[in-house]
Amino acid sequence: MTQAYQGSCHCGAIKLSYVGEIIEKALRCTCSICSRKGAMMSTEAIPQENLKVEIEGDNLGLYKFDSKIAKHYFCKTCGIYTHHETMRTPGHMRVNLGCIDGVETDDLEVTVFDGRNLL
Repeated sequence: MTQAYQGSCHCGAIKLSYVGEIIEKALRCTCSICSRKGAMMSTEAIPQENLKVEIEGDNLGLYKFDSKIAKHYFCKTCGIYTHHETMRTPGHMRVNLGCIDGVETDDLEVTVFDGRNLL
């Protein structure tokens, strides 16, 4: 089954929407950036063409590190990480579940991915 989801960063300058798997679980990554931001991500890797991102002005920031394959997006105004393109599946995105309307991240089963020791 699938469901339509929508959400935004804290200030609303970055809006996300997509149709995807019903969110019942979350993913945490142990890589240096993910462990520092502490976000819970979608377990589903969403094809880039299925994630609609609406940006107010020039508010979408991009951060790349190490291999420069993964692309971490955030709002330049409020600083919230909204989504990223995965390193393991380029062209696919994971969203910050804290930005998705109606998702209670505290209620989700969490899987930890060992991104720290990926390479």
